[in-house]
Amino acid sequence: MKKSKVYTDAHSALHDLKDNMTLIVGGFGLCGIPENCIKALKDKGIKGLTCVSNNAGVDDFGLGILLHSHQIKKMISSYVGENATFEKQFMSGELEVELCPQGTLAERIRAGGAGIAGFYTPTGVGTLVAQGKEIKNFDGREYVLEKGIVGDFALIKAWKGDTFGNLIYRKTARNFNPMAATAGKTTVVEVEELVEIGALDPENIHTPGVYVQRIFQGKNYEKRIEQRTLRKD
Repeated sequence: MKKSKVYTDAHSALHDLKDNMTLIVGGFGLCGIPENCIKALKDKGIKGLTCVSNNAGVDDFGLGILLHSHQIKKMISSYVGENATFEKQFMSGELEVELCPQGTLAERIRAGGAGIAGFYTPTGVGTLVAQGKEIKNFDGREYVLEKGIVGDFALIKAWKGDTFGNLIYRKTARNFNPMAATAGKTTVVEVEELVEIGALDPENIHTPGVYVQRIFQGKNYEKRIEQRTLRKD
């Protein structure tokens, strides 16, 4: 009998995640992040993690929770400007950081999921980003070699999914999640609503279930706003 992909919660879905693994974490800012998975990692006390994510959350939410508990040893990110804990650990030398241009990071994750070992891009040529990397000239323009990224686990948040793992993301949460879902050796997905196979319109599926190994229905989601701007009047 085929094993079900459905798990009861984040703790059971992450039962075999260990210290010193590489995680690809979906989300953009505080939107579309796998909140339940992050909280489960905090509870499990797993350490030495390398996290590949667009951002590092804020001090008390998102990946910032794992930074606060010193469970992350390295961040590969493009935007880290809202996290004082991140800054403090980086400046003290406790946290290793690899900054990557946002489009390049997205393509590195996509390439990893597509089985592409590396690609050339002009972004970052002549800057610190290109130091120690191969540079090639194509048609009179220099390009830097960037490597694809594959994680031991990919942690994904979707709006709705079925029991096979077909996923639909809602609005801005369709950010890094689709490519991140393809780039994990094991992809774990939390959804706001879990439905039976056949309940989703095939035309609206963003991530096919073939990429997903584990799925569960999350709970207690917070709708955080990273920066709230209001008119004075």
